[in-house]
Amino acid sequence: MTNATDMTHTYADLPGLMGLMTGDEKHGPAATSTLDVLWVLYDRVLRVSPERMADPERDRFLLSKGHGPMAYYAVLAAKGFLPVEWLPGFGSYDSPLGHHPDRTLVPGAEIGSGSLGHGLPIAVGTALGLRAQGLDEPRVWALIGDAELDEGSNHEAIAFAGPAGLDRLHTVVVDNSSATYGRPGGIAARFEAAGWSALTVDGRDHEALYAACTAPHPRRPHVVVARVEPKSAWSPRRKGSRTPWTPCVTVSPLSSPGCSTRIPASPWSWPRSARTASPRPPAAIPTGSSTSASASSSWSGRRPGWR
Repeated sequence: MTNATDMTHTYADLPGLMGLMTGDEKHGPAATSTLDVLWVLYDRVLRVSPERMADPERDRFLLSKGHGPMAYYAVLAAKGFLPVEWLPGFGSYDSPLGHHPDRTLVPGAEIGSGSLGHGLPIAVGTALGLRAQGLDEPRVWALIGDAELDEGSNHEAIAFAGPAGLDRLHTVVVDNSSATYGRPGGIAARFEAAGWSALTVDGRDHEALYAACTAPHPRRPHVVVARVEPKSAWSPRRKGSRTPWTPCVTVSPLSSPGCSTRIPASPWSWPRSARTASPRPPAAIPTGSSTSASASSSWSGRRPGWR
């Protein structure tokens, strides 16, 4: 955690830092959805600094939502983990800042990530390893996306961590309604059913995030579900998508005019139906087209040995 007296940059500098990185428009929503959570964690919650990266007593932060890491790089630069001068080279062939973070190249990164579903299981193993070493002070944090909960590896990690009483394990789920499937009772209920402590808050409210991240949870792992605006709002060029505020559609999510209005006042007002809203009507089957049954029959007839 960095004190106000020695901060390299402030939260107000983050749009400018992110604007230095171009070339990954596809993952702009993934980056901006995590911006506030990352800032609150690194500014007020995590007990880690550039000087403590080799300290076994440091907190561990694992970015499982590794695609679209621009916000992560911006916060690491703001906190002095890496030089701001690296940011404009983001994604270039000779830059350490790739489209997925590489722990061997990015100062401050604990894991290489990007392929979904790995961060939380690794965090569970890390918490177990620290417990086995008798290190009771370090906390382990994993940041995942709501769509990652479709991965079976996360299901197993959630189901194991609760009964194991991994109270040094913390997870933040950034919920931008991009998951394919809904969950009865909401995301928090899934964790609570496995014995976790769970809170759901506005993912743009720094005070609410801080209170949720620091809430007591004795003998249980803890999850914070941070709700932000739906991912569908970041696709203005798809016919039928909802765009209630000026989006950023250039190669950098924060480098175009109008980006100062990218965050609505309250994501709680967004309809949950956005999760399943279709951007276009289903395709019509042309008259005279073969059905799947007739196509299968035709194929089987041509290949008698096929099963």
